Amino acid sequence: MDTNILLESGTNELEVLEFKLGESYYGINVAKIREILSYMPITPIPNAHPCVEGIFMPRDTMMTVVNLRKCLGMPDLDTEGLFIITNFNKLNIAFHVDQVIGIHRVSWEEIIKPDSTINAQENSAATGVIKLDNKLVVILDFEKIISDISPETGLKVSDVDNMEGRERSDSTILIAEDSPLLSKLITDCLRKSGYTKLIITMNGKEAWDKLNEYKKAGNVCDKIQCIITDIEMPLMDGHRLTKLCKTDETLKRIPLIIFSSLVNDEMRKKGEQLGADAQLTKPEIGMLVEAIDNLINKN
Repeated sequence: MDTNILLESGTNELEVLEFKLGESYYGINVAKIREILSYMPITPIPNAHPCVEGIFMPRDTMMTVVNLRKCLGMPDLDTEGLFIITNFNKLNIAFHVDQVIGIHRVSWEEIIKPDSTINAQENSAATGVIKLDNKLVVILDFEKIISDISPETGLKVSDVDNMEGRERSDSTILIAEDSPLLSKLITDCLRKSGYTKLIITMNGKEAWDKLNEYKKAGNVCDKIQCIITDIEMPLMDGHRLTKLCKTDETLKRIPLIIFSSLVNDEMRKKGEQLGADAQLTKPEIGMLVEAIDNLINKN
């Protein structure tokens, strides 16, 4: 299946691959997918995490196979199923699923953020729910699934240990990040490195509304010295936010950094076209702080 579908940048759309586990329907952003493969024999690894089936080597690339059913507490597969081969956070991972249904092009506005009754902030594996063909499809948080299996794949918080005690409190940073866990980790790291004035928003629309609020008051460039945005967010994604900011005569002067697990070669080109001042992948929190330092000093 060809998943290399290029969309015009900044349209606030994404493509979702719908797949099945048992009788339930799930989704993954096509931007994370490299390819879909038929089942291949897997070599088990002793003492691996219970959700890791083992490894296999398609085209001379060794890859970890994650049993998605086990991650979600479901009984094991009774069929061979398929492998969804993904790339994010600089990792190549194969997710073992029952069946692939197809690809849907949707707007981020259509993706509903689960409320707190089913989305306990740091424990949920769902980032959103979307209605497709009269059924509910749960968009899974693949970064969290992998970070639960192997915590060192998450943010490298130790990268900012040597930055503790610096004075950066005269600069205010606006953050757009929908994951409560990642938002907390990012803010903890920025505070540790001296950036204590932080405005936290849960998606691109919240960030955009905040920027417009300050713009109407006539002091947006005094209020905000840097914007950090994820790419995947409900209501408005980071590429749309970047496009809106960088086509605005006032807001385009504020440095904007895309900080996302999806920053690969293709996504980097999109971010450059939209005018992002820097783009970094999620584990590189130390490099994020360096980029903020450089961009704020430049301004």
